[in-house]
Amino acid sequence: MKLNYAIALRLKNLMEDKSIKQYQLFKASGVPQSTISTILSKENKTIKLDTLYSLCQGFQIEIQEFFRDELFNSFNIED
Repeated sequence: MKLNYAIALRLKNLMEDKSIKQYQLFKASGVPQSTISTILSKENKTIKLDTLYSLCQGFQIEIQEFFRDELFNSFNIED
């Protein structure tokens, strides 16, 4: 799977786990709702690290925790 797909899935899973909607994540992270929507729709080929960092702050997790998921196993990510 492409890295942007893995990030979108992880974001969606965290939102479900924490019962957070896009608007709530926007308010907590400061990342525009349109950016969150674009990431979730997998339209975005690249995601800025500072955007991902802000999203993690909205979830109140460290960025290491975001990537600590089987989705990011090197065997699951393709070029």
